[in-house]
Amino acid sequence: MRKIVAGLFSSLDGVVEAPETWTPGYFSDEAQEEIGAQMAASDTLLLGRVTYEEFAAYWPGQAPDANPVAGFMNSTPKLVASTTLKQVDWENSTLIEGDVADELAKLKEQPGKNISITGSVNLVGSLLRSGVLDELRVLTYPIVLGHGKRLFEDGGDPVSLTLVDSRAHRNGVLSLVYEPAGA
Repeated sequence: MRKIVAGLFSSLDGVVEAPETWTPGYFSDEAQEEIGAQMAASDTLLLGRVTYEEFAAYWPGQAPDANPVAGFMNSTPKLVASTTLKQVDWENSTLIEGDVADELAKLKEQPGKNISITGSVNLVGSLLRSGVLDELRVLTYPIVLGHGKRLFEDGGDPVSLTLVDSRAHRNGVLSLVYEPAGA
């Protein structure tokens, strides 16, 4: 059975928004290895509308020989969860029709590697709350931002998670892997 695995960058105070503005000073070979391992373990990307639009504007213009992530991002099948988009034009992209949780539950039953979510904070929170997300991988950076979007804003029911793996990078970044409690 396939798993849906989300990978997020978080500040120490829980901000997950715009990591490209606050993670570069901490980027390391260790982080690159973890990101590469998550990509290698997946054969499908799952994106929310905002992340899809940001990625679709950036990645198609990147050369795979200059940036190996570009090859993965452009060639890997992408599923887009959106209630507002009517079509998706980025290569290998498909708009999820109907109930996202139901469609993903069906996809998890099909053969294949993991379905990987990058960014897409609203989608990750929704899938965690609906019980569809199988694994949450968080690289927590030793920086306090004081403001910005968090994975869970105020409100909503608690979601219990179990820490299944953790590792401290040499630069103070924490790699944390969680599964839903009772999984």
